[in-house]
Amino acid sequence: MVDSAGGSVVEKLAYFQAITGLEDTDLCTEILSAYNWDLELAISSFTSTEGSPPRSSVPSSSSVPAPSGVGASPSSSTDLPAPPAPPGLAWKLIALPFYAVTGSIGLISGAVGLGAWVAGSVISRSLGVLGFLPPRRQQETDRLIHLSASSTEAADFVGVFERDFGAAAVSSRPNFAAVGFMEALQRSQRELKLMFVYLHSPDHPDVPIFCAECLCSELVASFVNENFVCWGGSIRGSEGFKMSNSLKASRFPFCAVVMASTNHRIALLEQIEGLKSPEEMLAILQRVVEESTASLVALRLEAEERRNNLRLREEQDAAYRMALEADQARERQRKEEQERLEREVGETERKRLEEERAQERAAHEAAEREAAIIRRRQEKAVSLGPEPTKGPNVTQVLLRFPTGERKERRFDSSATIQALYDYVDSLDCFSAEKYSLVSNFPRVAYGPEKFGLSLKDAGLHPQASLFVQIES
Repeated sequence: MVDSAGGSVVEKLAYFQAITGLEDTDLCTEILSAYNWDLELAISSFTSTEGSPPRSSVPSSSSVPAPSGVGASPSSSTDLPAPPAPPGLAWKLIALPFYAVTGSIGLISGAVGLGAWVAGSVISRSLGVLGFLPPRRQQETDRLIHLSASSTEAADFVGVFERDFGAAAVSSRPNFAAVGFMEALQRSQRELKLMFVYLHSPDHPDVPIFCAECLCSELVASFVNENFVCWGGSIRGSEGFKMSNSLKASRFPFCAVVMASTNHRIALLEQIEGLKSPEEMLAILQRVVEESTASLVALRLEAEERRNNLRLREEQDAAYRMALEADQARERQRKEEQERLEREVGETERKRLEEERAQERAAHEAAEREAAIIRRRQEKAVSLGPEPTKGPNVTQVLLRFPTGERKERRFDSSATIQALYDYVDSLDCFSAEKYSLVSNFPRVAYGPEKFGLSLKDAGLHPQASLFVQIES
């Protein structure tokens, strides 16, 4: 059985059940019959409690004002008949037991299906480990891992569109982004372009003609690819169905021009519904681009200003870092110089203290030597005893010093040569420690080996003249 609106009743019924989740065939048939088997209108009414608002009620939070009119339909397209009023409260009360029964059946079937899926997964994994099943293709695995549900749905739509309308050259097809709607919207925002949205209704009779003759015409495709970021989705898909509700799509073929707005909203700039020729589509798109040029230029200037400000901040940050590094280098150099000076001052102070201690030690040693010399002189003077008076047993000795000074003293003739040395040691005018007494004529040195001789035995009696010779 085939419905007059296009497409078999069975296909529409199955599609309506897949979208709404209702499993009661009689209930779905009654709902579709109430809307004259208009699949899009029945689905829209089922998922929303309110009717479709007028074109001017589309929210827009962007700085670019959304046009209040809707793109005009060509004369060749036929308007869809006005839908009848939705079922009343009495009909909903009558259908309520069907919802309860089908909900219970759906819950039971869902539990059974979940158990079967888990058991099937375990068996499949076990057979795969044992080598009875071939491994999955790497491409499918990567896709399941790396693509989100919206991106997978978009990629599937692109693949179907290229399969159904792939006879045209690549340059004659819109380059639909194989990503989710929000990601495509963000891409258009980054590229400072408008976004062209196409919602695909596979069951509508005008869609194949529109895609083949309008969207895939080189005139429209080249303009769209150059000036827009393209995104398409099928209303059979989850995201395509959501976008058809968000954009209030009521007639197909359906296209829209949107742009990103504030607070994660979108601004609807143009809504194109119904069959269009390439010339009409191009004129509408050119008008939208011209009307949005000022806003896009402002956005580009704003983006350029942000880039310039960012570059300026980066340059300022780089200059600040360079200045900071230079300051840090100077501070390190200053600290190193200060530490060097402190080390030099410390080394100088250390040397000064060592010199002072050396001088103190030298002075102390000199004082000790001087004290020892004084004690020795005193001891020697005491050991000499008093100088004897002149007599036959007294020897007169004259001592000549290197400085030219002379000293004369009388000694007992029995006194030893040691007494002469003791006398020299007791004098204040001479402080050398190593010296010897020498006679000039004849030259005789009276060294330590003659200390025990008496003056008389040494030939120095009754008088003698000796030189004090300092030894090196």
